[in-house]
Amino acid sequence: MKTSEIFEEIEKIAPLRLAQEWDNVGFLVGDAGRNVKNILLTIDITSDVVAEAGQSGVDMILSYHPVIWDGLKQVIADGPGAVVYELIRAGICVYSIHTAFDAAPGGVNDALADIVGIEECEPIGDFVRPPGPEQYKLVTFVPVNDAKAVAERIYSAGAGMIGNYSHCGFQSEGVGSFLPLEGAKPAIGRKGRLEKVDEIKLEAVVSGDKVAAVVSAMRKAHPYETPAFDVFRHYDIESRFGLGRMGALSKPEAISTIIERIKKVTGAKAIGIVGPQKRTVRKAAVCAGSCGKIINSVISEKCDIYLTGELKHHHALAAAEAGVTCLCLSHTVSERFVLKNLANMLKKRLKDVKIRLSRKDTDPFNWKKI
Repeated sequence: MKTSEIFEEIEKIAPLRLAQEWDNVGFLVGDAGRNVKNILLTIDITSDVVAEAGQSGVDMILSYHPVIWDGLKQVIADGPGAVVYELIRAGICVYSIHTAFDAAPGGVNDALADIVGIEECEPIGDFVRPPGPEQYKLVTFVPVNDAKAVAERIYSAGAGMIGNYSHCGFQSEGVGSFLPLEGAKPAIGRKGRLEKVDEIKLEAVVSGDKVAAVVSAMRKAHPYETPAFDVFRHYDIESRFGLGRMGALSKPEAISTIIERIKKVTGAKAIGIVGPQKRTVRKAAVCAGSCGKIINSVISEKCDIYLTGELKHHHALAAAEAGVTCLCLSHTVSERFVLKNLANMLKKRLKDVKIRLSRKDTDPFNWKKI
């Protein structure tokens, strides 16, 4: 299967448009035209993971964290670009999904929310534009007798689609005015005389990928030499995509019960706890990895617990002062468990590709009692 075809299927699971602006996601290393038979899933790409991939005959690595964070000035056997050098030398492609998978439905944060038992969870912050083409609204003004013809033309070009409905639009009556100047060739009236015409204000939604075609169709069907029209961008305030998840639990639970479930699903061997350790949890928040200022929203929303990978010292102090219990699993432990879910999603889409989880991808920390 071509890598380009695989990328299309990955995009359906973790649309790159959902990634944060600072992130480096997508196709990062390799040849988009090569055939792929074996994919290795990992959180991080280390030299041990690259060696494992080479020994296993892997053609492509799908990583959570990007293998390239900052611009590389050199790709040589030693230094910051050493792992990239080894990937290129081994002919292994790399695709990374990171914050795109954080924000995606069914991604890391949804999986964490499921562990905790959050019902109808919502993103916490760092919001991004929704996947798919942006939505716009076309508004134009047409003489009454020509409104039907113009409407049909823009609908045929792709305007007016909302869910499973076509020809969605709105018409309202009004009076338009114009004064043809020297050089004008008016369809109605004559030069030098102010005209007032009974018109229809025609409105219809249109997806971003069809705006140009719809405007062109409108111009061709419109009787005026210079049609008046507006195109407005639509903002969806109901479907928000971003980092973290927050919401009420389906039923109140003791924090000890939730911790046992976290341990079972994530395989966490240790947990850092900030704030009260005994409480009944009614409202909770989660965020994979490290989510910075999102903790401020967690505090303001009066959540009982916050499950994450790690917290900065001053964020931990702020949470403790506010009475929020924070559960820190370590950065990659809060993420790695979801690779099994991702593997299952991919196996349903990539029937002819073998997918496996890395055995060399591990938490860089060794947690020991001292």
